[in-house]
Amino acid sequence: MVRIGVLGAGHLGKIHLKLLKEIPDFEVVGFFDPDAKNAAYAEATFNIPRFNSIHKLIDACDAVDIVTPTISHYDCGRAALKKAKHIFVEKPLANTVHEAKYLMALAHEANVKAQVGHVERFNPAFLAIKDIDVQPMFIESHRLSTFNPRGTDVSVVLDLMIHDIDIVLHLVHSNVKKVSASGVKVISNQPDIANARLEFDNGCVANLTASRISMKKMRKMRLFQRDAYISVDFGENMTEILTLSDAKNDEDAFTIDINTGDSSKKKAVRMSKPEIIPVNAIKMELALFAKAIINDTETPVTIEDG
Repeated sequence: MVRIGVLGAGHLGKIHLKLLKEIPDFEVVGFFDPDAKNAAYAEATFNIPRFNSIHKLIDACDAVDIVTPTISHYDCGRAALKKAKHIFVEKPLANTVHEAKYLMALAHEANVKAQVGHVERFNPAFLAIKDIDVQPMFIESHRLSTFNPRGTDVSVVLDLMIHDIDIVLHLVHSNVKKVSASGVKVISNQPDIANARLEFDNGCVANLTASRISMKKMRKMRLFQRDAYISVDFGENMTEILTLSDAKNDEDAFTIDINTGDSSKKKAVRMSKPEIIPVNAIKMELALFAKAIINDTETPVTIEDG
């Protein structure tokens, strides 16, 4: 069993505290949060001890779950890694690339497990395509949200778009050769809407849009590849796959014959909807973090990914 402590008892921290108690591989030894209101609520609701010092909590644990505001990820992660504790860090790993690389170096030096909370990797809609040969050549992603002051300490790129950046880098097995991006501050002091175009060495292009000032919510990614189109709706937990194949004479309610202009090369578009198996994505990623520690295996989302 892994003794774990939680840093941060805000909105997401409370969710982590609740779920960690439900995972048999974890023993939740306590939490720390400097906000008296958050701490009192968490202590009373989850019956978990409150520590009055980050360092005392770290000393009492095998692993530390960092669910604090982004600007403090570096300090919390550094404190835990210097004590050779395993860490789970909510996305983004850090506020800057320099900070992230330093945490990565510390994790390797300490020889501990470090996982980053890119929860969309465990979204049921995305898990539905894990056994499909995905080789996208064009990706279109929209992640739109209504305004919420929580998260505005960083730009919309680190707040929202980072989910899609992680998914794209996970799917496209090629180096990024060019990035074109723009962002606009509208309400907060950080960019609230941004668009990025990522070009890869293998020819793939990803066009990502993220906004936290939209009238409606959307979390959708479209993947285009040779003879296939894949749509993943992270918000609605829905996945659709359209594949292009040689036309057949058999009746199929989900197949549409199309005329390509060449009578000898008739094609059919076949639509399928993979089974969506409901899972709690946050609970799943935390449970896999415990398994990686216990079995001494690589975490599903590594600190290099972060």
